[in-house]
Amino acid sequence: MQKTLTIHLDDNKLLLKFQGELTLYKIARYEKSVDEINQELVKEVYIDLDELTYIDTAAAIFIHNIENKFHNKAVKLQCKNKTFQSTLKLVEHNLQNYKEFKTPPNISLIEKVGKIFFNYYSGFIAFIEFFGRLFATNIQYLTCWKNIRLKEIAFEINESAFKALGIVALTSFLIGLVIAYQSAYQLKIYGANIYIVDMLGISIFRELAPVITAIVIAGRSGSAYTAQIGSMKITQELDAMRTMGFEPFAFLVVPRIVALVIMMPLLIFVADIMAILGGMIVANVDLNITPELFIDRLNRVVAAKHFFVGIVKGPFFAFLIASIGIYRGLIVKDDTQSIGFNTTKSVVESIFAVIVCDAVFSIAFTNLGI
Repeated sequence: MQKTLTIHLDDNKLLLKFQGELTLYKIARYEKSVDEINQELVKEVYIDLDELTYIDTAAAIFIHNIENKFHNKAVKLQCKNKTFQSTLKLVEHNLQNYKEFKTPPNISLIEKVGKIFFNYYSGFIAFIEFFGRLFATNIQYLTCWKNIRLKEIAFEINESAFKALGIVALTSFLIGLVIAYQSAYQLKIYGANIYIVDMLGISIFRELAPVITAIVIAGRSGSAYTAQIGSMKITQELDAMRTMGFEPFAFLVVPRIVALVIMMPLLIFVADIMAILGGMIVANVDLNITPELFIDRLNRVVAAKHFFVGIVKGPFFAFLIASIGIYRGLIVKDDTQSIGFNTTKSVVESIFAVIVCDAVFSIAFTNLGI
């Protein structure tokens, strides 16, 4: 490889002669050599660039740093190539305007806590504003049957609910299987095998099926809402819709919420059946309770109100999941990292909201004697 730097020190005169190409990949070898030069022996510095055939900005910064290193000496730069001269001037101009990064001052604990609370407060206000727009759009949406977009609602029912039936059914079946299997061991000890029906019926109908279904839908459909609308925002499809006179709330938000609110009770009903089926299989295999006896006991001891309590929770869970997922999609920023962040947040917040809502329902129904 051709040598690109010649260092010659004679009579307090330092000559740095560059030849060939000087690029980022070559200057690293010469920085150490230049740093080892004893500045006390140097009074004049000559930098010769006449025999260079190519220089990049990294090399121009290297030349600039050499000039700064010998700033208290007589430095002479020799360069006849006008392109190289322009590159050197451009680098020097930008480096002069460059400001050193300043370490941010230490923030007190009170200020940190204040910023955290302010961010949560701002997010809460933005979410309340979203709810206000959503309810206003719903009122306008339902004033006339012509405003109801049945095609979009049917499409979202298929995407958000029918395609989720399989995973909801499988998850509920396995949950019923596991709970029945774990309970069977304890019930056999006390000879209370038949009470597995009571436990499964009430727990699945009232709590497990609605909550498990909501969690699955939050992870599947809620995250999909965030990703879809977030992608549309990044690609400026939402802006294009507004430009053409279409309101994104009426075309994207309301159909998704309506579809999920309609279908969540059906999904919970499927979850009830599959969870009870899983429990019935375990009861038959492990406790010798026949399906006929299981169904007869379920019909006699588990009141219908427990089933309807779980079904009633469905629309509320669906509204929370869809609203949070869509809201997170609408606040996505113009980068793909924001989509991943808000998709994760939508799932976590939806599950948290569902659990809080379920706790409120449990307290209310218990106090009402239902």
